[in-house]
Amino acid sequence: MPVVTIPGSKSVTARALFLAAAADGVTTLVRPLRSDDTEGFAEGLVRLGYRVGRTRDAWQVDGRPQGPAVSEADVYCRDGATTARFLPTLAAAGHGTYRFDASAQMRRRPLLPLTRALRDLGVDLRHEEAEGHHPLTVRAAGVEGGEVVLDAGQSSQYLTALLLLGPLTRKGLRIRVTDLVSVPYVEITVAMMRAFGVEVEREGEVFVVPPGGYRATTYAVEPDASTASYFFAAAAVTPGAEVTVPGLGTGALQGDLGFVDVLRRMGAEVSVRPDGTTVRGTGVLRGLTVNMRDISDTMPTLAAIAPFADGPVRIEDVANTRVKECDRLEACAENLRRLGAEVATGPDWIEVRPGVRAPGGAEIKSYGDHRIVMSFAVAGLRVPGISFDDPGCVRKTFPGFHEVFGELSNRLVSPGC
Repeated sequence: MPVVTIPGSKSVTARALFLAAAADGVTTLVRPLRSDDTEGFAEGLVRLGYRVGRTRDAWQVDGRPQGPAVSEADVYCRDGATTARFLPTLAAAGHGTYRFDASAQMRRRPLLPLTRALRDLGVDLRHEEAEGHHPLTVRAAGVEGGEVVLDAGQSSQYLTALLLLGPLTRKGLRIRVTDLVSVPYVEITVAMMRAFGVEVEREGEVFVVPPGGYRATTYAVEPDASTASYFFAAAAVTPGAEVTVPGLGTGALQGDLGFVDVLRRMGAEVSVRPDGTTVRGTGVLRGLTVNMRDISDTMPTLAAIAPFADGPVRIEDVANTRVKECDRLEACAENLRRLGAEVATGPDWIEVRPGVRAPGGAEIKSYGDHRIVMSFAVAGLRVPGISFDDPGCVRKTFPGFHEVFGELSNRLVSPGC
């Protein structure tokens, strides 16, 4: 039975880096994700004057509750959305002038709900080119705090950034949210803040964050549940195949582990235990309609295996996937059509009918998006001859993906494994 070791969670690593930088003392992060995104986040902290020591299995961060150690910095956020959204927010709590820019891909992604909220809190923040997008400059003088209204309908990262900022303000924050997607990611944030000594309260649509700062700790980063979805899906589409991911089980913080419940509904056998999760392909893959608002990063995984179900697969309430690294709804639709599948899309949904008609395979257009490549690698288990125009973009979250997935695919034989 293949056991797959998944790298640390990108979402957890990014939050842990922010918390460690903001905490009073030295924090050790155990088994953090090492990828382009997280290395970019760590490098951004270094540019802001934080001390970050990196070894193979642990990172140590010297926290500075008072904010960046330098009064001026120019930070390049690469492709990382968490880097591009969290670091300007962290810098706002300090004192100095900090400029942030990002890749062309990240420049296209929206920031305005977050930057508008920061301005409402008195932060001097200016977009240098397109309003609501990088590049931007923060002229920081600390943040008083108080009440602010936030629209988190495009990304829960906006809310996470403000929650993380709250304990660094002088009065704390009351954040009134008018819309919210990807709720499980906010629950990750709240749980991790608790581990660093801060208790967030929720009163309906209002999140209440006390002032007082964070305390340093040793924090173990769990495996990435979004990344695990590709390996679980590989088992589900291969009759008799079984895949186990250790370290991702009943106590997991990440809501994306809920993807295995979708696979269970489709006919796979699923076992979630305290020490890990196992998925087994039964030879049955049923069509279904599923709302993926809260686990939208796994939408491409399901879309890529949808043609192999015995009925239509309809994925709903995923409008926010149109403003990720690319328009993921249209990217999935385009690549499924390249495989000969019948696909329809709407503003917030995609529907895929059974069957593919590309026996010779096809080149998958990645759009520079790691999740598109990793998702359609799973489709390659059923459609020989799939290739990618930019296979290397997986370095964003899993530099060794192709080697690990290739080894797994060689071991997944039907029937049995």
